[in-house]
Amino acid sequence: MPKAPTEIRSIARRWTTAAIEQLGGIATNGESEAARVAACVALLDRGWGRPPQAHTGENGEGDIRVTIRHIVQEISAQKVIDHEGTND
Repeated sequence: MPKAPTEIRSIARRWTTAAIEQLGGIATNGESEAARVAACVALLDRGWGRPPQAHTGENGEGDIRVTIRHIVQEISAQKVIDHEGTND
């Protein structure tokens, strides 16, 4: 996603206080529990940062394993075989 021009970001940041106040109002008086929770999460994320994400292996256990496979096109593989087969 391309960054917004500096002027637009600057204008949008002027609304920070109002936006935080609205989130606080929703967190306190929102019509649904889902709205209140979403507002609370947004406020906490902005105030304290998002919590770290754990990186685990399959089924949420152990280390992450990465398998890297090198795919060689058939022509390149044939050249390697031909080169190895010669006595030059």
